[in-house]
Amino acid sequence: MFLTITTTGTPERPATDLGFLLHKHPEKSQAFSTSYGTAHVLYPEADAERCTAALLLEVDAVALVRRGKGKGRGGAPDAALAQYVNDRPYAASSLLAVALSGVFSSAMKGTCTARPELPQQARPLRIEVPALPARGGPGLVRSLFEPLGWTVTVEPVALDAEFPEWGDSRYVRLVLESSRLTLAEALRHLYVLLPVLDDAKHYWVAPDEVDKLLRAGEGWLPQHPEQKLITSRYLSRRWSLTRQAMERLELVRLAEADDSEVEEIDNAVEAETETEERPTPLAVQRRDAIIAALGTSGASRVLDLGCGQGQLVQALLKDPRFTEIVGVDVSIRALTIASRRLKLDRMGERQASRVKLFQGSLAYTDKRLGGYDAAVLSEVIEHLDLPRLPALEYAVFGSARPRTVLVTTPNVEYNVRWESLPAGHVRHGDHRFEWTREEFRTWAGAVAERHGYGVEFVPVGPDDPEVGPPTQMAVFSMRTTNEKEAKAA
Repeated sequence: MFLTITTTGTPERPATDLGFLLHKHPEKSQAFSTSYGTAHVLYPEADAERCTAALLLEVDAVALVRRGKGKGRGGAPDAALAQYVNDRPYAASSLLAVALSGVFSSAMKGTCTARPELPQQARPLRIEVPALPARGGPGLVRSLFEPLGWTVTVEPVALDAEFPEWGDSRYVRLVLESSRLTLAEALRHLYVLLPVLDDAKHYWVAPDEVDKLLRAGEGWLPQHPEQKLITSRYLSRRWSLTRQAMERLELVRLAEADDSEVEEIDNAVEAETETEERPTPLAVQRRDAIIAALGTSGASRVLDLGCGQGQLVQALLKDPRFTEIVGVDVSIRALTIASRRLKLDRMGERQASRVKLFQGSLAYTDKRLGGYDAAVLSEVIEHLDLPRLPALEYAVFGSARPRTVLVTTPNVEYNVRWESLPAGHVRHGDHRFEWTREEFRTWAGAVAERHGYGVEFVPVGPDDPEVGPPTQMAVFSMRTTNEKEAKAA
């Protein structure tokens, strides 16, 4: 089982930097033990102009049978023999993917202590896999790799070169080339897609495989056109795990789409001419309205659920009334950007003690969200499919139960006032719905009734006498014991 990674360089950026990125010296040949054999790393060529690293995996077929899923399969002698005589030692599969993650773990994470600037740099890459099982043929190989920025060369391997009339086997020779990707991105692509193409894994797929998939797929899998196929095959078609992974990927995509919506609004404002009076962006008006409502509620410990890139967290940090601010988002990428926006690594100790960022999904209950004064869901609900709203509702109002909950969402009636918005279109391509004022009030009233809250509605932005404000905000306040008794009476 064999794979090569080649890069080219210049005197200023020598190709031998590949050794730093892989944490394997070009002048050495190294061997690493794995559960199913031995992985060898060597460099067939290494100079400033061109450097190639090779990973050779020697598979112990007996160990594979004894420790793998095939152990204990009985039947005819031919079936027993097939456990030992197969393509596993020769064709790239999940065995090679696991070896990649074990041998090149630091490179896959994008870390390099000696040269910390290198992992973030895109560089010319050529990856070759001589024998790759491809259930789906060359067309599927291209549809998996080309959307990620690879130039793909895929050649079917004949069943027998002496008998071309027998046709092609299910194996291909694969060459990937790109100058726009980092090595870490390339390795994560391979880690996920090698077992996807083989459509099999050599080990039992447990629930933690979902976390592995999301970590390796961060930044590319939520937007991939073959996301469903990749997820299903990677998780060995286990329906419950596939559904869980798809839900979490959808939340990541929605969070990133919401961030882009805010950026579009901000960019539109920047495009105004200097001679015109610039209106306050709706995103800023929304944050101001949220901060005002939080101040009125007396909240000091606040959750920003679906915090995205941290714009609201940043605004809350400027107000000393808020002693603890927690940003929660399903997207690691968004949280990384939020951390940079807030300059957490340079923040003073006292200020840093006021803010936390952590990953979480609003579709599931989370004990970390309990005990806070207030929670904010700013432009979140409209990105969810309607059947999934009850899960979010219970996670926030039924489980976390902050004293105050603020929910903002677009008012679809106001859309006729946007000159650039075609009739019948929602404001953002990723919105699953946009509610009228009556629809929003009906939903919010039912949520409040089910969970023991009162609710009031606040307009955000100019309140048009005919169509209302561009954004509508519901302020949920937990009822006191006296209020509950009075309502019951």
